[in-house]
Formats: sequence, C-alpha cells, structure tokens
Amino acid sequence: MRRLAFGILLAGPLLGLPAIRVSRTVLVMGTQLQIDVIATSRPAALEATESTYQAVLRADALLSTWHPSTLDSLNHATPGDTAVIPSQLATLLHEVLPWRDSTDGAFEPVSGAASDAWDLRGAGRVPSDEELRQAIASTGPGAITIRDGVAVRRYADAWLDSGAFGKGAALRMAARALQDENIHAAFLDFGGQVLALGAPDSATGWTVAIADPRHRQQPALALLLRDASASTSAQSERFVTVNGKRYGHILDPRTGRPVPAWGSATVIAPDPLLADILSTALFVMGPDEGLVWANQHPAIGAVFLVSSDTGTRILSSTGARKFIVSTHSHPTP
Repeated sequence: MRRLAFGILLAGPLLGLPAIRVSRTVLVMGTQLQIDVIATSRPAALEATESTYQAVLRADALLSTWHPSTLDSLNHATPGDTAVIPSQLATLLHEVLPWRDSTDGAFEPVSGAASDAWDLRGAGRVPSDEELRQAIASTGPGAITIRDGVAVRRYADAWLDSGAFGKGAALRMAARALQDENIHAAFLDFGGQVLALGAPDSATGWTVAIADPRHRQQPALALLLRDASASTSAQSERFVTVNGKRYGHILDPRTGRPVPAWGSATVIAPDPLLADILSTALFVMGPDEGLVWANQHPAIGAVFLVSSDTGTRILSSTGARKFIVSTHSHPTP
C-alpha cells in the first residue's frame, strides 16, 4: 500500500495521570511502521510498542508472500492436491474471501498470476493477449478452491496475494495486542494505512492528513479519527516502467490490467482489515462506481481524490463526512 496518510499526533495528560508518549519506527512487511503509544509510565509504553511489533511479525509469518509463511506454503501446494489450511489462516480467509462477491470481483486475492504476467515484482513487462488470458484463467475462486479449511490449487501459476488485506490484518492483531496491554491511546502509521486508538487527552481524536495524489507533499484534506483505521490506495507509490510507460501495481482482477492512475481512494472503518480490503476494491471500481457502492454501505466512509489537469476533486460518501475536519480543495457535491 501507499504512504499517502500521515498523522498529526497530539499529546497531553491521559485520564488524569501523567502521560508518557513513546514512539518507535520499525521495518516490517516490506515497509515502515511507526508506533506511537501513550501510557502512564515509560516501561508500560515500551512494553506496548514491543507487543505491537511482535503482533505484526506474527501477521507477517502468517501472510507473507515474499518469504516462507503459512500462506506461502499454501501457495506452493502441488496443483490438484488437497492442502489443509492451518486454523488461524483458515479463519481469516473465511472472513476475507466473501468480499470478492460483495464487491463484484473488484477485490480478488487469488490474483498472483496476473501480477506475475506483468512482472510487478521485478523489472516489469507488458504481457501478450494470450499471456493475459492465461493469467485471468488462473485468477479467482476457480483457481484456488477453499472450503471447510481445505484448499485445492488448480493451476501451477495460481497463488493468493495478501497485498490487499495483509496490512489490515496486521493492524487488527496490533490493536488486540495494545488492548491486552491496557493501552487506550495509540497511533500506528503503516505505509498508507493508519490505525487510531482512543485519543490524547484534550483532543477528541487523532488528526490525519490525506495527501493530494498530484502533489504528495501537500495535504488535500484532514480526517479526525478515534478507534478507527483509514487506508489509502493509489497508483503513485509502487509501479514499474516499461518502454517509458508507467504501470501501477494495483490490477483490476476482472481484466488483469493495471487500474488507471485516476487519483486515490481512502476508506475509514472501525476494523483495519475491512479498511484495507475496501480501499483496494473501491480504487479498482473507480470514483463514480466506488462512491455509489460506498453510499450503499454507510457503516464505512470513503473519500475519493480525483486528479485532473485542473486540480483535485474531493468526493466523499455519506459515511465519511463525519470524519472530515478540513479540506484544501473545493469539495464536489
């Protein structure tokens, strides 16, 4: 995911007790995670940052597709053979996979063949029409069937990519670790997705700026978050360049082709896993279809920043408007 969100962190007394804030930055899951914890003592804050880090490491050991993991083992199962899925992964996939139907295929984790066709993990290439047809045939629920904790990988080039839900799953595990440490105020910035727990005293939440996709050092709007996660998807951070043309890393699983770089989609939800899944899905849908979908699901908020030669339009769903505290562009009704 893309580092489009950054937190403006506020500190103050916590619940009438002296507040100690500890910040820690680690490299994990291929990106930078910044952990800010407010606690009543420095030892408690330090222990909470370590518990957070260990929770994310456990998520990486479960879901990585870059090094050996539980999911990686499933992705390398012999085609045609049945593979028993360990319970923790099976429970997570049971929750994740139905979103492919809920988003009409805009979210599809069994999409690794398409990524390989474009060599998105390497130097990049443009696949032929036949190569793309083969990649699409190895994408979706028919390529890896999962039922009752058992998986069958039908094709040798089919694999399940956690890129559209792995960070959200990790932040959910981190939130549980912080709750176990009795931490009531924390802010995690995980390379394009943030998690805001509680709020510093004298504030009602954590203020998070969302960058303008055209000018990434400039904020387009600010959100106020409390016990919520915001995830941003765009094509501006990760891409490959082939024959002078840039191709973003987010593919439309329905076509196997890169999604146009139209701007960015940010989803706000209480559950970081859901925010991660839906920011990718709504970016794939595009701002018009995505806004319609988001307005039909008011429990989540969605903000679309649509870039053009004349500026950036801000489109916000009904569920997002309560989080927006300021804008730096003129919202479009």
